[in-house]
Amino acid sequence: IFLPASLLLMAAVLGVITRSWAGVATTGLVIVFSVLASMGLGAWVGLPFSPPISPAPTIVLMIVVANCVHLLVALQQRLRAGDSKHDAIVESVRLNLHPVFLASLTTALGFLSMNFSEVPPYRHLGNFVAFGIAACFLLSVTFLPAMLSLLPMRAGKDRRMLRGPSMSRLADAALRHRKALFWAWAVIVPAMVLAIPRNELNDVLVHFFDESVEFRQDTDFMDEHLSGNTSLEYSLHASVEGGVTDPEFLAEVANFAQWYREQPAVRHVAVITDTFRQINQSMHGDDPDAYRIPESQELAAQYLLLYELSLPEGLDLNNQIDRSRSATRVTVSAETLYSKDLLELNARAEAWIEENAPLIADVNGTGPAALFAYIGQRNIRAMVLGTVVVLVAISAILLFALRSLRLGLISIVPNLLPAVLGFGVWGLTVAQVSLSLSVVVAMTVGIVVDDTVHFLSKYRRARREHGRDAEEAVRYAFDTAGRALVTTTFVLVAGFLILLFSPFVPTAQVGVLTAMIIGFALLADLSLLPALLTVVDKGTGTREAAEG
Repeated sequence: IFLPASLLLMAAVLGVITRSWAGVATTGLVIVFSVLASMGLGAWVGLPFSPPISPAPTIVLMIVVANCVHLLVALQQRLRAGDSKHDAIVESVRLNLHPVFLASLTTALGFLSMNFSEVPPYRHLGNFVAFGIAACFLLSVTFLPAMLSLLPMRAGKDRRMLRGPSMSRLADAALRHRKALFWAWAVIVPAMVLAIPRNELNDVLVHFFDESVEFRQDTDFMDEHLSGNTSLEYSLHASVEGGVTDPEFLAEVANFAQWYREQPAVRHVAVITDTFRQINQSMHGDDPDAYRIPESQELAAQYLLLYELSLPEGLDLNNQIDRSRSATRVTVSAETLYSKDLLELNARAEAWIEENAPLIADVNGTGPAALFAYIGQRNIRAMVLGTVVVLVAISAILLFALRSLRLGLISIVPNLLPAVLGFGVWGLTVAQVSLSLSVVVAMTVGIVVDDTVHFLSKYRRARREHGRDAEEAVRYAFDTAGRALVTTTFVLVAGFLILLFSPFVPTAQVGVLTAMIIGFALLADLSLLPALLTVVDKGTGTREAAEG
């Protein structure tokens, strides 16, 4: 449903903007070729297809539309200004080649930073999308202009989307109320920063699927009527070979199992000491008082041998005791637990063993649920590093590309704040961050930079080429890039919100949070960025042109 719905959305938006079937058709071809290149190149380098990869075509589609919209809007502006179609196409490419390249480069870096993730499918998703972005840039600046030059195209009427305020009015409002807007951001941002710690890495593997999925229905039934979905496995090691049959060691293992049975969430504990007790009772005429650990190691070893000989052919105890008889397995089944509760339970279990079981030399806790919980923690740490690396890389690229230390430093602010606001709102509303959301910041950094790049590129052009002061340059940026920024943001937000229909809950959550961050990025670029530019980047454009 994602790709067809996104295609319909793209066609509707481009139809409203360009009022031309040529722009819609050529963008559609760029989308098809970019998606095919993304999937083909990914398969060629050996990337596997898996459920987390399913949003890749939709993400590539939205980025294609974002790039093409800037070219098409500039083309329409030049056509309405009286340029010929050839001159309008050339001027559109000239105006947008640099910002589209920067936007594509930073977006690709954002998705490539997902290679820091500890989860292979997310690494694959980032690589698939990066391939699509590279193909999108090449096609947007070569194939798209070539096709537009061959197809009939005329200037459409300058209709404002949804009869909203014009870009010049928005520019006037942003400049007139810049102090109020600046102080509003100064109040909101710290409040959202304080809300971020409310987010906790806390999710459940089986809850990754919507309740409409049969797998989720089956696991919910297991949790309600059977042993539960959470399984913890422990390998308890004795200090010497053959120590598993030591009665004192077995007593500590039995006490550990009893401690677990007393925990509220635990449904069942499977442990070898229950077998020893049952055999001892059977060997004493099923006397209930004999349901206990054998009194000597020799007797325990004989019971163990007797039990193994009684098993059907092909069966043994290797799934409960290792071959050297130096370690035994304890399996704990519990109701569905969130990762935070699971890690807390496991930590308390290991602490109990350290305090109460000196003969247990070593303990290794594992199991699907435990592994998943630890992977989430490791992924958070890995993606923090990835986010820092991509932020430094993008900031360095912008400093070099804009050729201005001031503009480069200013650009960092609206690129960081959207993620702060997004996770702040998430902390106030949901307060739980799943494994999938740990990659959102790195993924969206490259996307939100796009708006800043296009706005600052137009601003810089007005300052250096037209010699305008800061306020006039801001108005020029609004007039030339504002409408395209609003349009691309609408497309991206709507496109990511389509992921809400996914039965895979992490995909839906990524769609909501990403859409929220992209929306905040537009607000930052159209309200906070003009205020910063008029305060920090003072001076005349003529002087800067001379310096450049």
